[in-house]
Amino acid sequence: MKKIIASPHAPKAVGPYSQAVEAGGALYVSGQLPIDGATGKMDEGVEAQTHRSLTNLRHILEEGGYTLGDVVKTTVLLQDIGDFAAMNAVYARFFTERMPARVCYQVAALPMGALVEIDAVAVK
Repeated sequence: MKKIIASPHAPKAVGPYSQAVEAGGALYVSGQLPIDGATGKMDEGVEAQTHRSLTNLRHILEEGGYTLGDVVKTTVLLQDIGDFAAMNAVYARFFTERMPARVCYQVAALPMGALVEIDAVAVK
């Protein structure tokens, strides 16, 4: 059985999908754009956007009863792979031990002109 998870602190889905779905003992968090859930705006720069995307991710995890420590896999999408080091520096402040597996891709474009989008899978 699947359970839909939604945090009021993260931005609402911008399409026909859920913020997260819990199924089979895992939480699957949709890609988080760097949108401030309260204002609907995006910060400028990849560092600020990475921080916001990971903060949104954390809000959704917490809503489902998970923590960043439960994350086993993330996917990072960057508009420019040249931003990898800057993104990675912020990412390292959120994941400090027992890091999840991760892939990182440069993509042609992200919704709403975002510079970064991050999704995750968490398991208790």
